[in-house]
Amino acid sequence: MRIWLTLVALCAALSAHATEIRQFDDPAKQQRYENLIKELRCLVCQNQSLADSDADLAKDLRDEVYGIIQGGKSESEAAQFLVDRYGDFVLYRPPLKANTTLLWVGPFILLAVGIVFLIRQARRRSQLRAHEAAPLSDEESRRLQELKNKIEG
Repeated sequence: MRIWLTLVALCAALSAHATEIRQFDDPAKQQRYENLIKELRCLVCQNQSLADSDADLAKDLRDEVYGIIQGGKSESEAAQFLVDRYGDFVLYRPPLKANTTLLWVGPFILLAVGIVFLIRQARRRSQLRAHEAAPLSDEESRRLQELKNKIEG
């Protein structure tokens, strides 16, 4: 029974990673197709490229890219077709535009904010340590002694 379950699981795993075989009339077109589907994001499985995704939409988009490349258009024309349809989100490396500025600049802003926060925390701690280590002034010592005398009665 275990052997059958193992074989069924193995067959399921192999079919999940099955690759599509596309026939191109020119090896350069095939290379352009493979490069492009690695650079395009699956709209369903957002952390996977079109090449890696098994989603139905990814298969449809691969078919679309295949048709465009097989039709003799360039990679940029195929990418532009998908960008026109789905927006810059379909690109793993979207161009720097007004609506993608935060995407490109955001990590640097967060890094700068983090560095400023850490510097301020370090300064605050060093000031606290310096203040704690300082001896009491004469006035503070006199007041402390008065408080002790009051408490002890």
